[in-house]
Amino acid sequence: MNIHKILGLTTGLVIFIVSVTGCLWVFKEEIESFYDDYKYVTPQNQDFLPASTIKELAENVIPNRSIHGVVYGKPNEAIEVVFYEAEPEVFYHSVFLNPYTGNVIKQIDNNAGFFGFVLKGHLRLWLPDAIGSRVVSYSVLLFLVILVSGLFLWWPRNNKNWKQRLKFDWNAKTRWKRKNFDLHTVVGFYVSSFGLILAFTGCVMAFNWFYFIAYKATGGDKDPRFVMPENEQIITSTISPNHNYDQLVPLLKNKYRDAFSFELHYPENDTTSILVEVSNSRGLYYNMDYLFFDQNTLKEIEATSIYGKYKNAKFADKVIRMNYDIHIGAIGGIVGKIIAFLVSFICATLPVSGILLWYGRTYKKQSKNKDSVLITHQV
Repeated sequence: MNIHKILGLTTGLVIFIVSVTGCLWVFKEEIESFYDDYKYVTPQNQDFLPASTIKELAENVIPNRSIHGVVYGKPNEAIEVVFYEAEPEVFYHSVFLNPYTGNVIKQIDNNAGFFGFVLKGHLRLWLPDAIGSRVVSYSVLLFLVILVSGLFLWWPRNNKNWKQRLKFDWNAKTRWKRKNFDLHTVVGFYVSSFGLILAFTGCVMAFNWFYFIAYKATGGDKDPRFVMPENEQIITSTISPNHNYDQLVPLLKNKYRDAFSFELHYPENDTTSILVEVSNSRGLYYNMDYLFFDQNTLKEIEATSIYGKYKNAKFADKVIRMNYDIHIGAIGGIVGKIIAFLVSFICATLPVSGILLWYGRTYKKQSKNKDSVLITHQV
């Protein structure tokens, strides 16, 4: 009882913020689809511009910044060039280009706007990352303990109380304290299993040790890290810049005709391979194919970690790769997202009803003690 109460009071505000921002983030793609005209172009009967030309055009728009990747979509979709740097401060911008002409359609700051604000609150409470991310991570970890202890407290001690614990039994005379108690316990019970899933998947993303344990516990035997292989063939000198990657996306489009998009990652230096992420489902990440190519020969290099071709993924690999899609409910399509939204919203109410429950009991005890002192004094 004390563990549940103390942890709940300690982490209540954090869990409230994380839950509210989480349920807002769930439908980010659907909401943005109402005003994302800049992501589309008029299809033309010609090939896309070479990847090296796209790189040069984007670097003219945002000079002296690192390109994370270039996303190639359908013939009617603009090319998105993603710039990302983690240090000293997160720089996360996107430049949308016409894939046929190279014209700049729009530049956006992914850290700004409504959803940028929501994500900062969800990940770090709008505090500096070094502080906020740790507070959020450990609060979510403690939330797992709170949910488990809450189930223990909820469990009826005798058969007579089962019916009472499973539904609301309110009438016109039911006081707000009783209603609040039922909202905390009955609703808490029904949402607890889904809440445990959201908290667990959050911990997998927050802690490396949690990530490794989750992977090994499900039978994983590969390297669970993202491993970028080196080139198999080393070329010590070149007369002109190596732009072999210009050929990759056109070749892969013919091979993966049903793919929704291809994200090309330029090689960081002369020794690293080229990465292309093939998205096989819109809005999902777990079943992507991660393909690596020698930048000198374009020979495909076999992945050594769980991040390779999805068809080669084992059960544990699939579980850990599904983690983010499970966390936001995307794994279940629109129904899954609705469930994730409702669970996050209800989880946000649990700290509120819990604090009101604690306050009501504490105030009642204090009131009784004052009345007892007053009566004793009068006698």
